[in-house]
Amino acid sequence: MAKAPRCGPYICGIDAALDVVSGKWKGLILWELDAHHVRRFAELRRGLPGVSEKMLTQHLREMEEDGLVHREVYAEVPPRVEYSLTEHGRTLNQALGPLGAWGRERIRREGRELVDTSA
Repeated sequence: MAKAPRCGPYICGIDAALDVVSGKWKGLILWELDAHHVRRFAELRRGLPGVSEKMLTQHLREMEEDGLVHREVYAEVPPRVEYSLTEHGRTLNQALGPLGAWGRERIRREGRELVDTSA
């Protein structure tokens, strides 16, 4: 089954923004690339516990198509591919900052735990 294109029409700006960050992993991919600037696929996968290879690949492709992520392929053996945020991706990540602050406050208020991704 083909996926419907993500191109509106939109009800409001939030609708358009959520269109490009929909999916469980996209916000976390933005966070990981913002924190580390450049990541290889395996590094991203290690930094996002629970993401499958298929979902990570799908989300990275969509984010590249939406102009949020830059994919750099190096002509080496074995091939090396690195991902980084575009300027457009950085502005989206900045816009999500207040949402992250709200989430951290929710974690604190409800006494929830954070996953340790430092390993």
